[in-house]
Formats: sequence, C-alpha cells, structure tokens
Amino acid sequence: MGFPCHRPDQVPVLLWLLLLILAPGREQSEALPKAFLLLEPPWSRAFKGEKVNLTCKDGRSWAQRYEFWYYNRISLGSGAGTIQIDTSGYYTCKTPRSSLSDPVHVEFLSDWLILQASHPVFEGEDVTLRCLGKEEKDISEKTYYKNKGKMRQWPQYQSEFRIHSVSRDNSKYHCTASRKYFWGTWKETSKHLKIQVQELFPQPVLRVRPSQPIEGSPVKLKCETWLPPPRSYIWLQFCFFREDKVLEPGWSNSSELQIPTMWSEDLGSYWCQAKTVTPNIIKESLRSQIRVQRIPVSDVNLEIQPPGGQLIEGGEMVLICSVAKGTGTIAFSWHREGTERSLGRKMMRALSAELRIAAVREQDAGRYYCSADNMQGPILSKWIRVTPRIPASRPILTVKTPRALAVLGDMVELRCEAQRGSPPILYQFYHEDVILGSSSAPSGGGASFNLSLTAEHSGNYACEADNNLGAQRSEAVTLSVTVPVSRPVLTLNPAGPQAVVGDLLELRCEAQRGSPPIVYWFYHEDVILGNTSAPSGGGASFNLSLTTEHSGNYSCGADNGLGVQRSYMVTLNFTGQKHLPPELKHRSSHVGHSTSKVIPITVGVIGCLLSVPGLAATAYLVSYFRTQRKSGGLPATGTPSPKEHQEPSWSRPCSTEPHRRPHSEPPAVMELQPVYSNVNPGDDNLVYSQIWSSQQTSGNPARSPRTHWKDEEPAVIYSELKKAPPEDTVGQAHEDAAENYENLLCAPSAPDR
Repeated sequence: MGFPCHRPDQVPVLLWLLLLILAPGREQSEALPKAFLLLEPPWSRAFKGEKVNLTCKDGRSWAQRYEFWYYNRISLGSGAGTIQIDTSGYYTCKTPRSSLSDPVHVEFLSDWLILQASHPVFEGEDVTLRCLGKEEKDISEKTYYKNKGKMRQWPQYQSEFRIHSVSRDNSKYHCTASRKYFWGTWKETSKHLKIQVQELFPQPVLRVRPSQPIEGSPVKLKCETWLPPPRSYIWLQFCFFREDKVLEPGWSNSSELQIPTMWSEDLGSYWCQAKTVTPNIIKESLRSQIRVQRIPVSDVNLEIQPPGGQLIEGGEMVLICSVAKGTGTIAFSWHREGTERSLGRKMMRALSAELRIAAVREQDAGRYYCSADNMQGPILSKWIRVTPRIPASRPILTVKTPRALAVLGDMVELRCEAQRGSPPILYQFYHEDVILGSSSAPSGGGASFNLSLTAEHSGNYACEADNNLGAQRSEAVTLSVTVPVSRPVLTLNPAGPQAVVGDLLELRCEAQRGSPPIVYWFYHEDVILGNTSAPSGGGASFNLSLTTEHSGNYSCGADNGLGVQRSYMVTLNFTGQKHLPPELKHRSSHVGHSTSKVIPITVGVIGCLLSVPGLAATAYLVSYFRTQRKSGGLPATGTPSPKEHQEPSWSRPCSTEPHRRPHSEPPAVMELQPVYSNVNPGDDNLVYSQIWSSQQTSGNPARSPRTHWKDEEPAVIYSELKKAPPEDTVGQAHEDAAENYENLLCAPSAPDR
C-alpha cells in the first residue's frame, strides 16, 4: 500500500521516522553527525524557580521542526525545535538527519551560592565560570577553586573567571563567597561543578570505497568527522597512514585520498588523523585492514614484432607477452624451445610486458612462448615460430669455360652464388654494367647463365643477388675472349732499292685477326728460320741476310695458343752475281745502275724470255751462269732456328708477273731500278737473263715491296742467251761472256696492279 504524497510538516512523526529508516542513502551506511543543544541563558546551572530554554540543532535549518527529546534517556517525544525546562537532569535530542546529541546536565539549585559554567564549551576553547549568589549585594569577595586548589580570588565587582583552553577531564570546580550578615560575615561554598566540555569534532572514522577493492583498481579513503555548526568556521586538516608510514601528500585540507591502484603488496592497516590548527586538537581514527581481491591471469598471448615475414637478421625483435585478465604484480618470462634458461624475466604491474632482442641471428630461429604468473601458478602462451630472414651475402661469380682459354664461339657458364640468404634469390648477370639476363633460385643456392662467346664478350663481368632485403653485388671477373688467328699473309720486303748478296730481306707475316700475343714462325722450304712475338697483336718481321741458297719457297705461321695457321707459300728465285762481263756492263750502262747488283724478286718465268728470239740466247746464258755458279757464290748467312712446328708443305703457282703481296692493302708505289732475274727453264745449258728499268716514283723504295706495280712501259729490255759447254771453267766463262751476249728489245707483260 503506497503512501500519499504530503508536505513534510503534514507527515506523522512515526511514519517520517519509518521512511528515514527504510530509505537507502548515506545515513544507513555512514555515521550521522551529532545534534547539539543550545541553552538560553547559556549556563548549565540556575537557581530553582528559573527556567531554561533548550534548542536542538543539526546544521540543517529545514529539519528543526521534528526534533526528538530525551530526558535522562527517556523519550519526551517530538516537538518544536525549542523547549523550556525547569527540572534538573540530563537532556539530549536528535533530528532526522543527525545522531543523538551529547547529553547536557542542567541543574536547578536552591543553594544561596552557585558556580555556573558557560555552555556550550568545546574542547580547546576558553570557558567562563561565574560564582553567583542570590543576593549579590551581600557578597564581599569570591574565590575560585579547581579540585582542591585555589585558582584566584576576586573582588565583588568582578564576578566572572575565565579558564583558557579547557580540556575534557574530570576536574571539579567550586567557589566561595563572603556573605555579610548584620552580626558579621559568613563564608558560603558552592556545590562542585564539572564543566561539560563537548567534542569540537568527534573521532574521525576511516571509510574505504570500495570496501574490498580488486587488485589494480583505484581506492578512495575518506576521513570522516564533523564540526558543530557554531564552530563551522574552524578549518580541519587530514592525514592518512598505512601502518606507520604517511601517505602522500601528508596533511591536507581534503578529507579524501584517492589511491590510483591498489595492489596486494599494499595490504596493511590504514588510519587517518584530523586536527585543528587553533586550537591544536588532533584525533585519529581506528585502524582498518584493507583486503584486496586478486584476479588470476588468463588468456596469455605472445606477439612478435615485426611479424615473422619482416624479421630480418641483424634487426631488432620484440617479444610482447600479454594477458587478458590478471591483477597484481605479474611475473612475465620468455622462452625458446630447446633452451633450459629463460630468455628474460620481468615483474610488472601491468597486463603486458615486452622483451627486446637487439640483433637477431640465424641461430635464433625456433619456436617461442611466454608465461605469466601472479602467484596463482604460471599460465603459458601458444607457440610462435620465428624464422629470421637472412639478407643475401655478397655473391661469388665464377666463369666456367670448356678449356683453359675462353675461345670465340665457346659456350661459357656464368655461375653466381650467395653463400647465405633466405630464398627465393634473384640473380642478375652483368657485362660492363649492362644486364645480360637473370635467373631465380627459389630454394636458395646459386644460379647460372649460359653465354655463347663473341669477340665483343671480352671485359668485366659481375652478378647481383637480391632477396628483397638489399641487393648485393659480386666482385668483377675479367674474361678475355681469345680469337683464333686467321691465316696470315706473308710479304717479302727488300732492304733497299738495289740489294746485293749480304743485304737483309724482311719477311713480314701478319694475321688480320687473332687475340694477342701472337707468335709468328717463318719457314724456308718448311724449315724454320725463326720466330717473332707480337705481344699486342698485329704483324711481325724476320730479317734474313741474303745468300744464293735462299731461293725457294717461303711461308709463315701464326699461333696464339689455339693452333698454327700457315700462310700461302711465296716463291723466291734468287741467284747472286758479283761480276758481269764487260760487254754487258757496257751495254747496260745507259740504265744508270751498276750491273753488279742482284736483287731478289718473287716472280716466275717471264713470258718475253720464252719468246722465239729469247730461246736462242737461253742456251748461252745457261752455260754462262753455270760457269758463274761454279766460280763460287755467297753462302747463306741466316741460320734457321730448330724446326719446332712441322706442317705439310705446299706451294703457290708460279707467275711470270712480279710477285703480288697477299695482303689486302697495296703497298706504296716505288721507283723501279734495273732488275736482273735469272730463269732456268729446266735445261742446265740454258740461262735467260732479263733486265728492265722504269721511271722512278716517290717514296722509299727500300720499304716498298716490289710486288704491285702500276702500268708503266720499261725503257730498255735486254735479253741474252749463251750456250755454255759443260766443261767450261770459271775463267773461261768470264772470258767468253762478252762475245755471247745479245741485246734484245722486248716488251714484257704488264706488271700486276
């Protein structure tokens, strides 16, 4: 059944009390401040027949209409805020919002002399004592006593005595007075008085909210006490303690202290103090034990930073161990499978902790886990596999060739391999910083690239390994592609325009292509004359001191380690002549050159000497030159080297034209001087001799080979023929030579351009 709403002054008193008892709130959970009584007049003693007004106060003016009064602990019922009394006894009161007031003992005495004390009096304050007689005019002097000791004697006109900073003790006070009678003076003594000193503020009470906090949660401490409304202007200060240690911030004007987090290590007895500065009154609360509830750890989890795929050898790894629940100080530890000792241990008042490994190594790979314990037993996390990625090391490039030398056309293998590095690894191959190609190694290891060699493939090679953790480049490897020598070209260069026996003949051998160094071999009738090296490539020469034995076939060979290449054979027919018959010397004098000189030339039989007029002279010339040979020719001065390379001999067809240089570039045109050539057609009795001359040209004839001539008409051509008897001696041949020469004008075939 509900109660109708009424104004507070219309609610029956008992119902109002019932509502206050049932209503939840601060009054049911905390001690209520005391009510207090005010006396009017403000003296705790009065003469019998006088009346005193009592007023009940609780600091809330709106609640003063419903005070409850008690006399000697007997309820007088409720009434207005003020009642009037004239009976001695102990009076108390309370309001709906306060607890019972301290009792006030009010006395109504029929004595002639009474000692009064002011009321209310709070501890530490001054109190006023008044010794009062019924007939003040009959009192001559007054004396005040505390317990049995005299405090002070006062003259009649000073009826009050003030005691400073009174305390709540059991001291008793009384006074005496001299009373005048018509027959004399009589001393009156008052009844003993115990001063009713009220508490300025009650003993503080320490409140803890929540009363049983969860570990790690905040806790609020409150030091509760109250000042009576008449003394509400007084400042109170508070201080909190755990055991005997002052908690921060020490003395403060606030009656509350907030502890951000309460841990199980913070268990102990807590208490507080309250004090006033003036007067200096300190009171402390009872000690309270705070019990902290601990929550066990749960859901332990391990996290790796950075994640597994981004963990690089040499980088930092962070192991984060966390719990979903758990209070208090938690012991975190980290472990790797296969190791007995933990990697690290930390005590934290937190739900997570981390362990940092500054530089991860390859051997740190494995399975990791962590544990957490807050004195309830360790809880383990799940395993996490850690595999640090290893950057590719500097690769090594090797070049594999099918033989000791890399030869043009060979297939070579470029092999690139990084000794360390997490797969997959991409290899790129470079020639002079130009990418040749790439190859991947999905499972690690090395990779190869095949290359068919050309002459342009000589140079520096390198490779690069990259597994997305930074590319690494190998050292450069130099590869020289050896080009086999081509067939060389042999050219014969006379040492001067008119060479004689003993002059030097330059044999020039040159291969148009081929990797240096090249060794050139020079052959005469397949007998090695010697060799010359060309370290930087190009051609090489061999000089030969001419003798009459040097006629024959010449060739050369070129070798750069890949096999000898032989040139085409060049035929040199050479007969040395030291003396000519006077008639020949006379007849050829208009040419302007000495007939004693003989210059070798690589030519065949010339057509004009085989003409019909020339055949007649051939027999005589054969006899004459046989005689000359018998008379003695110069031996060969060149000493050939030992035959180191023997190859099949071959010859080039003879030509009646002057010898052509096989080289592709024609030499410079030289001046033609009188040239003698002896041709033996096969009959020992016939010798043809041919002499011609042409106009001189610019250039160095000593350096220009007589192999390529321009079309020019010779000025004079002589042809002689002599039949020499087999028995001719040397001397006879010389004597008869002038008689047997015949000069024949003949136009030879045009020289080859």
